[in-house]
Amino acid sequence: MDTRVSEHRLRIQRVQDALATAGADALLVPSSDPHLSEYVPERFQGRQWLSGFTGSMGTLVVTRDQAAVFADSRYWTQAEAELAGTGIALVKIASGASAEHVDWLAREVPRGGTVMVDGQVLGLAAAQQLRDALQKAGVALRTDTDLLDQAWPGRPVLPAAPVYEHCAPFAPVSRASKLQAVRAAMQDRGATHHLVSTVDDIAWITNLRGSDVTYNPVFLAHLLIGPAQATLFVGGGKVDAALAQTLAVDGITLAPYDIAASTLAALPAEATVLLDPKRVTLGLRQAVTAARVVEATNPSTLAKSRKTADEAAHIREAMAEDGAAMCEFYAWFEAALARGEPMTELTVDERLSAARARRSGFVGLSFPVIAGFNANGAMPHYRATPASHARIEGDGLLLIDSGGQYLGGTTDITRVWPIGTVSAEMKRDYTLVLKGTLNLSRAHFPRGTPSPMLDALARAPLWAELLEFGHGTGHGVGYFLNVHEGPQSISKAVPTPDMAMQPGMITSIEPGLYRPGRWGVRIENLVLNVPAGESEFGEFLGFETLTLCPIDTRCIERSLLRADEIDWLNAYHATVRERLSPRVSGDALAWLLQRTEPI
Repeated sequence: MDTRVSEHRLRIQRVQDALATAGADALLVPSSDPHLSEYVPERFQGRQWLSGFTGSMGTLVVTRDQAAVFADSRYWTQAEAELAGTGIALVKIASGASAEHVDWLAREVPRGGTVMVDGQVLGLAAAQQLRDALQKAGVALRTDTDLLDQAWPGRPVLPAAPVYEHCAPFAPVSRASKLQAVRAAMQDRGATHHLVSTVDDIAWITNLRGSDVTYNPVFLAHLLIGPAQATLFVGGGKVDAALAQTLAVDGITLAPYDIAASTLAALPAEATVLLDPKRVTLGLRQAVTAARVVEATNPSTLAKSRKTADEAAHIREAMAEDGAAMCEFYAWFEAALARGEPMTELTVDERLSAARARRSGFVGLSFPVIAGFNANGAMPHYRATPASHARIEGDGLLLIDSGGQYLGGTTDITRVWPIGTVSAEMKRDYTLVLKGTLNLSRAHFPRGTPSPMLDALARAPLWAELLEFGHGTGHGVGYFLNVHEGPQSISKAVPTPDMAMQPGMITSIEPGLYRPGRWGVRIENLVLNVPAGESEFGEFLGFETLTLCPIDTRCIERSLLRADEIDWLNAYHATVRERLSPRVSGDALAWLLQRTEPI
C-alpha cells in the first residue's frame, strides 16, 4: 500500500469532515503565517501537511468533494510528482502573484455557500480581494476559525529558539537610529503608532536575529512602535534578561506574543495606526477597533533595502568568503569526478554546505541547496531528497543554486557546470542565458526607474530566439536577513511606486532557460545599485556585481558572444581571481586560476 497517498487522502478527508461540521463549503489554505512570511514555521505549513506538495509557494483549496493546489511554472513538475495519487488536482497558474484560486472559489462554491480561511494568516490585501470576489458570487467569507486545529492532530507548537543581537561591526546602524527614522516616517503620515508584523522588518529595526524560520535569521514577533516607546510581542523566554535590559535602554519593552491583537484593540480613539495592507493580516487589522488606521508601505521596507556603505563593505567581505568556499568545493568536485568517485546531487548539497560552514562569519544556509542534474535542473525549485535524487554521471549539465547567511550579508548564486560531453544545443542555451545575465549586469538606468522595467533587458537575447523562462529575473536580497526581499523586483510584475530602483539596493540577476525532462540553465549573480554618473537627464545608476565565482567558460558557444560581452566576462574573471586568490590555496587556488583564464 502507498502510505503517502493514503495519508494525504485521509488528511483531506478530515478537513472535509470539519467543513461539514462547520456548515462550510470550502477551506482556503495559503502558504503563510501570522507574519506573511515566505518560509514559515512547521506549525503553519498546513498546505504541505495536507497535500504533500513541498514547494515554497502555492495555495491549497479544499471543498466538500475536491481539492486543488495552485502553483506557478517553477513548481509544475515537482507538484505533479508530489500530488500523484492523492486525488488533489494541480491548477497551473501564470505566476506566484496570480489570484486564480479566488476566481476558482467564486466559480466552484455554490451561491449561498461559505468559504473559510484563518484570518490570522490571510494578508489584508488578499482578504479584500477575496471578499470582493466571493461577495459578487453570493458566497460568504468566514475568517474567525482556524479549521486546521481540528483536522491536524499533533500540530507543531510555535518555535521557542532564542533571540540574539546582531552586533557591531556587522550592524553598523543602531536600533535607536532606525527607530528614529521610522518615527519620522510615521509623523509624515500623521500616525502616532505603527504596527510591524513582517519578521524581517522587525529584525532589521531592532538589530535582533533568531532562528524561528528555516534559512532566514528571524524570529516570530510583532512590533508596535509608539511616539516614544515600542512594544515587542514575542514568545516567553526567547529574549533573555540581559538582552531585555539592552532593549529597554532604547525604549523597547517586551510583551507576550499572543496579546498583540488585544493591545491593538485597547488603543484609544485619538491614536492613529500606520498599517501596511500588504504586510499585515486581516486578523490584526480587525483588532484595531477604536483607533484610526492609515494604510501605507512599512517605512522600514524601503529603508532596509538600501544598504549603507558600511553594510556594502561587509557584504563584499561575505561574498569573498562565499566565493572561497565555492572554489574549495568545485576543486574537490571536479577532482572527485575525474577519479570516478560515485557522486549524487545529495553529495553536492552535503559537501558544498560543509565548505561554506568552514568560512568566517558563516551562520547557516540562506535556502536549501538546489543541485539538479540534467532533467532535475529543468525544475527551478527542485531539491534532491534521499528518496528522490540523481547520480551525476555521463553527459549533461549540472545546475547548482545555493547561498549562505553570514553575519555580514546574505548570498545567493547559481552556476551551471558541464559533466562529460556537452552538446551543441546545451552550449547554445547556456550562452543565450549568459548573454541575458551580461546584458542586464551592464545596464545603466535613471535613478527611480521601476525595477520591472529592467526585466526585458535580461530576456531580450532569449526572446530574439523565441525562448522564454517562467520566473522573475531578479529579487531583492536582505542584509543577513531574508534571501528574498522587497520592494524591488526585476520581473513582469506590474510596477508600483515603491519598486523604484535606489542606490544601495541588492538584487539578483538570474535569467534561465528550462527544457523539461532534459536540462535547465540559470546563471545568477547578486548586484548592488551604485551611481553611474549624471547628465542633463538626471542621475543614473548601474550595477556592481558582488558575487565572486567563476562562470564556466567550457559551456560557452563563443560565436554567440560579441567582443564587448567577452571583455566584460574576462574583466569579471580577473576581479574574481584577484579577490579570491588570497583566500584559497592548493587545489582550490589551482582550480580558481584555471577557471578564470580569459577567453
